[in-house]
Amino acid sequence: MKRLSFISLCIALSVSWTQGWAETVVPMKGQSSQQTQADITDCHNIAASQSTSTAPPPSGGRLKGAAAGAAAGAAGAQVRGRQHDEFYDQVDEDRKQDYRQNRAKETAAAGAVVGGSRQRQERRAQEKTSAATSSTAYTSCLQGKGYQVNP
Repeated sequence: MKRLSFISLCIALSVSWTQGWAETVVPMKGQSSQQTQADITDCHNIAASQSTSTAPPPSGGRLKGAAAGAAAGAAGAQVRGRQHDEFYDQVDEDRKQDYRQNRAKETAAAGAVVGGSRQRQERRAQEKTSAATSSTAYTSCLQGKGYQVNP
């Protein structure tokens, strides 16, 4: 009978915690089911508090990308213009400025897209690291309290 309640406790615990910490928790020091539940809750809270990253989420990716794109576009337009010195020198400064600004606008839009993409990649990587840290903290906490944690 005691064996049956132990197995049912393990099954209940593995089913009840489906938040990424769905492991089988086996008491190794004869802990009661109430103590096991309290320890699981405590370790869950500890892991959740450690998963909140101290680093702010990445931001400003689109703006940074747009600024880099605009600078690259204006510089590229200047270089392309100088490749044709005999014609470029004959064009008045207002036309040159318009050309550089148009190229800067076009490349700023592309830079914003690239910057936004990089920002999303950084955020996903940060979330993945945070989830791994949280899972490790949860497992370590339970093992420190005398439980065997099986995936």
